[in-house]
Amino acid sequence: MIPKEKNYAFIDAQNLNLGIQNLGWKLDYARFRRYLREKYSIEIAYLFIGYILENQDMYDSLQKAGYVLKFKPVLPDKDGKHKGNVDADLVLQAVIDCYENHFEKALIVSSDGDFYSLVRFLYKQNRLSYVMSPYIRTCSTLLKKTAKEKIVFMDNLREKLEYKKKSTA
Repeated sequence: MIPKEKNYAFIDAQNLNLGIQNLGWKLDYARFRRYLREKYSIEIAYLFIGYILENQDMYDSLQKAGYVLKFKPVLPDKDGKHKGNVDADLVLQAVIDCYENHFEKALIVSSDGDFYSLVRFLYKQNRLSYVMSPYIRTCSTLLKKTAKEKIVFMDNLREKLEYKKKSTA
């Protein structure tokens, strides 16, 4: 029996959420986690997300679905909006796990061009599985050029991954 690859996903939660919303649907995170495991052999799926106390039920649900949550404290700006910029945390975790040989390949889930250097590094090390972007039009051109043939988009996954409310009848 051939052993499965030991792959990790590094997910920019806010970028993923906003990208899918831009497509007009809502992501079922439990279905997405299963999809990552089955399609890409993702053993650990890190979800980098801003921490807001009022969202504890959502965090519990995400952990139950199989994500390893990596929190970034967030504070409201002058307009009362929250922004948890997780980019540096995601890059640091990916590089640490790469150097410590925790994974064979990394899947980066984001459309953010700020991950250009990480994607370039993983690509050159032959440790990049794919960059998964919610939507081709909102994906950074720099990210697309850097990931080359290792970029996939989620706009065709609605049927597989859309959240559907469970009927109460």
